[in-house]
Amino acid sequence: MEVSTTLWVLTILGLAALIAVDFFIGRKPHDVSIKEAGIWTGVWIALAGLFGLGLLLFGGGQPAGEFFAGFITEKSLSVDNLFVFVLIMAKFAVPSQYQQRVLLIGVLIALVLRAVFIAAGAAIIASFSWVFYLFGAFLIYTAWKLIQEARADEEDEEYEENKLLKAAERRFGVADRYHGTKLWIRQNGKRVMTPMLVVMLAIGTTDVLFALDSIPAIFGLTQDPYIVFTANAFALMGLRQLYFLIGGLLRKLVHLSYGLSIILGFIGVKLVLHALHESGVHVPEISIPVSLGVICAVLIVTTITSLMASKKQAAAARDEGAEKDSVDV
Repeated sequence: MEVSTTLWVLTILGLAALIAVDFFIGRKPHDVSIKEAGIWTGVWIALAGLFGLGLLLFGGGQPAGEFFAGFITEKSLSVDNLFVFVLIMAKFAVPSQYQQRVLLIGVLIALVLRAVFIAAGAAIIASFSWVFYLFGAFLIYTAWKLIQEARADEEDEEYEENKLLKAAERRFGVADRYHGTKLWIRQNGKRVMTPMLVVMLAIGTTDVLFALDSIPAIFGLTQDPYIVFTANAFALMGLRQLYFLIGGLLRKLVHLSYGLSIILGFIGVKLVLHALHESGVHVPEISIPVSLGVICAVLIVTTITSLMASKKQAAAARDEGAEKDSVDV
């Protein structure tokens, strides 16, 4: 799809305006209710849907299909990010009323960093078509690693700060407590970071690690930088509300890693087939409608089986507790 500079500028300005509205509405620290999170999650999904319909009307079915496939993939992969966000919030003991501000700025940092990744990925793809083999192999390897991690079932998972974050803490120092939403304060005559700024940086920079598989994944569905960027933007910007909406359900999505591994493996195979096709090898290519159908089907089945498994585990735990109580009596 041909995208003019004017459309790029208007899109970025439109996204910036949406972020500004989101920031203005959530500027006052408060505990986010399920109702509020649900309404705004619906708003962001509706906005993504309207954008996709706009692509359908003005760009045709191919760009619209690529956007929806990319958006759903990025959204499902971003749910996996929420597990780490929960660990980060617990690690830094973020007060509940400040968590929405942390997520807003953290996600904004992540969006800027992903834009850099997308630009680099688009430039590499434009210059070196063989990179599809590399992306495909990486996604298949990532899918296998996800399965291995899911089977390991690590209950005592903890968040570890990355080296960049540790270096910033050593260089600038960190205050011993939160000071509202302030990012910097003066302590003993020295300007130091507050835990609020540290946790924002943790959220933003940690997302870069997730971008290592999500960016190749969406390039497996479309090579259009405009669609890649907008799909990522809409998936990320609704992540804050999704955190509060399904935070309690995350532990029930016990099969999510398996579902994501299937999706990443599927897209990896799609990339390899595309690379072979570009090299002149006569192999079938997987269309966008098929990709969209597979992604949606995997997510639906994964969600249903996860909830069924969680229900069985809860019932087994209740029975075990009742049996223990009877033995004690």
